[in-house]
Amino acid sequence: MVSRVRVWLNRTYAENVFFMDQLRRNPSARAVEIHATHGDADSPVLAAADTAELEPEGLSPAGYVEFALDQCQRRGIDVFVPRLHQAAIVAHRADFAAIGTALLAPPPEAVAVFHDKVVAYEAVQAVGVPVPPWWRVRTADELVAAVEELEADGHKACFKPASGAGGVGFRVITRAPFSLAQLNGFPGPYVSLDTVVEALEQADEHVDWLVMPRLEQPEVSVDTLTGTDNRVRLAIGRTKNGRRRGFTQHEQWLEPARLIAEGFGLHYLSNIQFRMFGDRPVLMDVNTRPAGGLHQLSLCGVNVPWSAVQLALGEDTGVIEPPFLGQDYTVVSGLRQLRPVSVPHQRVEEVEPLLPSVPAPAPVVETAQALPL
Repeated sequence: MVSRVRVWLNRTYAENVFFMDQLRRNPSARAVEIHATHGDADSPVLAAADTAELEPEGLSPAGYVEFALDQCQRRGIDVFVPRLHQAAIVAHRADFAAIGTALLAPPPEAVAVFHDKVVAYEAVQAVGVPVPPWWRVRTADELVAAVEELEADGHKACFKPASGAGGVGFRVITRAPFSLAQLNGFPGPYVSLDTVVEALEQADEHVDWLVMPRLEQPEVSVDTLTGTDNRVRLAIGRTKNGRRRGFTQHEQWLEPARLIAEGFGLHYLSNIQFRMFGDRPVLMDVNTRPAGGLHQLSLCGVNVPWSAVQLALGEDTGVIEPPFLGQDYTVVSGLRQLRPVSVPHQRVEEVEPLLPSVPAPAPVVETAQALPL
């Protein structure tokens, strides 16, 4: 009899409830139990899990590793999918292996390269992957110089933190002064250069930004599944052009993604994002973790989360070709059950396991679902 597989996701995105659903509906018909931890008692991933706990707040990376090792040992975790403190966790891969837990994450060297976007751009350029023009800026003068150079070449400038994820801190520079126009409708990403310069000159803290041209659509996110032998088992591009989403197997996107995944050892699941600069694709970002939209590949007839777990367990999947490419689709909000009662904030020493979710009426939260257009 084949034993169950115990998988843990730590402080992950709400959309990964679909990742969890796919693990349970795996084509191997293998029993999967999912453990989840989060800092938000109302995260839908806690309700979707078989067992769940609140994470203690304020832990250092080293302290979090100790917490994670304890979770894996107490819960009998076979495969751990770390998002929070990924770099610190993968540095202790041998410690997790010693208690029988496989990490579904790249090695420390790969995580380190793509933590800093400047280091990442320099590294991928060296292996022949095109990147957009970029400037690293820390002062108002450096910002103005970068913006002026981009504008002289006919580009619109934007900036984002040199390290970070999820589009946090992304802004587009304009020359228009702040006015009532910015107060109409919903807040947008546009900010005037004068406002940013003034904020930088008055700030007591330093910034570390990457300034670059605003890249054109479509955006293509290539999800890759790579073995520890550095061979890509699967690569599928997800296209995004406004509301419309779709899939692509065009080599102009897949070839540079494979080059990055294999060349830098992005083991298991990664997400490599491109946009157009002029008439060619250039790298935008690399995430050394499963993308929130990974479940959308189910529209192509593949269950990528399960294939990744198989690789982590040492079961080679071979090369996976999607049997078809799904039709274009859009993403809309849906409803997911929450735990019946929110767990109050607890001190570290008081954290206890939460009870499994029960099929009783409960509040709901919106999460993204993919629907055909």
